[in-house]
Amino acid sequence: MKIEEAIEKKEIEREEMEMEMEVDPQDEPEGSRRPQPWTKQITVRGFTASILIGAIYSVIVMKLNLTTGLAPNFNVSAALLAFVFVRSWTKMLQRAGFVVKPFTRQENTMIQTCAVACYSLAHGGLRL
Repeated sequence: MKIEEAIEKKEIEREEMEMEMEVDPQDEPEGSRRPQPWTKQITVRGFTASILIGAIYSVIVMKLNLTTGLAPNFNVSAALLAFVFVRSWTKMLQRAGFVVKPFTRQENTMIQTCAVACYSLAHGGLRL
């Protein structure tokens, strides 16, 4: 009889754990949702941020290339700067009382890609 009670207790515990593991679709973390279509990932704030970051890095890369002949890869720092720039921008607008679309990973990737394309042109130019 004790074995049956233990088995039944384990089954109840397992069912309770499964019920706790079920997640409401609205409570899903951001990374598990489907990404937006590409037309919604390209935003005005993302485009502005990528031009600004790309211009800054273009100057840095030109200076390094002309003085040392080397140009390091700034992919990670471009993504980090994009994150900090747009996150602070959205927080500032929210504090001012504006309704702002949340900053997404896809938007950060788009900003990083455009910024890297800008400073890559400064480094190597158009090689046809």
